[in-house]
Amino acid sequence: MSLPKDFLWGFATAAYQIEGGADQDGRGPSIWDTFCAIPGKIADGSSGAVACDSYNRWKEDIQLLRTVGARAYRFSISWSRVIPLGGRGDPVNKRGLAFYQTFVDALLEAGIEPFVTLFHWDLPDGLEQRYGGLRDRVEFPLDFEHYARTMFAALPRVKHWITFNEPWCSSILGYNLGIFAPGRTSNRALSAEGDSAREPWQVGHNILVAHGRAVKAYRDDFKAASSGGEIGITLNGDAAYPWDPQEPADLEACNRRIEFAISWFADPIYFGDYPASMRKQLGDRLPVFTEEERLLVQGSNDFYGMNHYTANYVRHRTTEPPENDFMGNLDTFFEDKNGHSIGEETQSVWLRSCPRGFRDLIVLISQRYGYPKMYVTENGTSIKGENDLDVNDMIHDDFRARYFDGYVRALAAAVREDGANVRGYLAWSLMDNFEWAEGYETRFGVTYVDYENGQKRIPKKSAFSLKPLFDSLIQN
Repeated sequence: MSLPKDFLWGFATAAYQIEGGADQDGRGPSIWDTFCAIPGKIADGSSGAVACDSYNRWKEDIQLLRTVGARAYRFSISWSRVIPLGGRGDPVNKRGLAFYQTFVDALLEAGIEPFVTLFHWDLPDGLEQRYGGLRDRVEFPLDFEHYARTMFAALPRVKHWITFNEPWCSSILGYNLGIFAPGRTSNRALSAEGDSAREPWQVGHNILVAHGRAVKAYRDDFKAASSGGEIGITLNGDAAYPWDPQEPADLEACNRRIEFAISWFADPIYFGDYPASMRKQLGDRLPVFTEEERLLVQGSNDFYGMNHYTANYVRHRTTEPPENDFMGNLDTFFEDKNGHSIGEETQSVWLRSCPRGFRDLIVLISQRYGYPKMYVTENGTSIKGENDLDVNDMIHDDFRARYFDGYVRALAAAVREDGANVRGYLAWSLMDNFEWAEGYETRFGVTYVDYENGQKRIPKKSAFSLKPLFDSLIQN
C-alpha cells in the first residue's frame, strides 16, 4: 500500500460545464454565456445554459458520488450566480449563495469532502464590459478578493479552497488563440480585438496578483476559524520528452516547455519571479512584479493543485520565435524522431495516454518546488468515437478504466518510490458535460449523461473502477 490513510479521492466538475440554470434565481451572464452566443465558437453550436442541469439535480449528483464511493468532490462556484454583476460594489445574490451553502452542507452530511474552486473560467460578463475583466491590473484583483471573501464567509465548513483553475488556459486560450472566452486574439478572422503578443502575459500576471490577494484574505481573516483549512491554485501542464534524446537543444526545449506552461505561475508563487527563459524570450512584454505584488504572490500556496492529462515529445526551433509564440520556441509531437508513439489516441486531439509522464511530472514538480503538499485536481480522458456509440457500449468504457488504473498506479509509485507528497486525486469528470469549445461532442465523464432526454445519468464501468483501486493502495 502506497498512499497515506488520509488520502482523499473523488471526482471533479466545473460550474459552467454542469450547472445549467443560466437564468434561474438571479444568476447573471458570464463571459462564456456571451461567447457561446457567437456563431461558430462552439463546435456543435451549444452552450452551458442547461448542461447537466446540476443546479436542479444536485441531490442526484451527491447520490452518484455516494454510489461510487467517492471521499471528495471538487466543484466550482459560478461567480455570476453569487454576484451577478461581479464587482465589489454590486449586490450579492442571496439565492445563489444559499444554493452553495445547501450543497456544501449536503456533501458533508454524505461524508464527502468538498474542494471548492472559486474561478473556473466563467468571469461575470459585467466585469468584462465594465473594465476589460482579467486585463485590468487594478480592478480585477480587488473584485476577485471581494468575491473570495464573500465565499469564505458563506462557506466556513469548506477546508479546501482553490483560487483559480488553470490560469494558462484563461490566458492563452482566451487571449492568444482566442478559442476560449472572451475570445480575444490578434487573428482578425476570429476576433476584431486582441493582442496575442501582450495580453496573455498581462492576464496571467493579474491572475497571480488576484490569487495572492485572495490567499492573504483567507489567511488573515478566515483560516484560523476553519480548523485546518487550506488554499492553493491549480495549474495544468503536460509531461515533456525530447524528440531526439541525443540532441541537447531538445532537452533544453523540454525545460522551456515546462517553464512556459507551469513555472510561469508556479515560479512566482514559490520563488518570487518568472522563469529566466520567459524573460529572455518575452522581454518587456512580460510584466514586472511591484514589491507589493511580489509580497502578495510569493508563498501563496498551502498546496500545489495539479491538473494533468498527457505528454508530448518536444523539438527545439532554430528560428527566432514570432511575437505570438507562447510555447517557448519549440514544437510538440506525439511521435519521436524514431516514430515511437507516446500513447494511444483519444477523442481529444491534444490528449494521448502516457502514465509514465504523470509520474515523471509529479517528480519534476516535487523536486523543483521543494516537495510541496500536492492534490491532483484533474486527471482523465476522452475516448475516440465515444459519442458515436450507443449507450450500452458507451457505459462499458474499458479504455477510461485502464487510463485511470495506469495513471493512479503511476501516482502511487511517485509517492512510494520518489517521495512525492501527493494527498489527493480528483478524476475528471464525475459526468459527461459541456466540454467548452468542443460542446457536447466530447465526453470525459465516468457517468453517461443523456442530454436529449432530461439529463438522465448512468454510471459507466470506470465510475466503479476507482474505489477498489484506491482501496488497494491506501493504507488502512
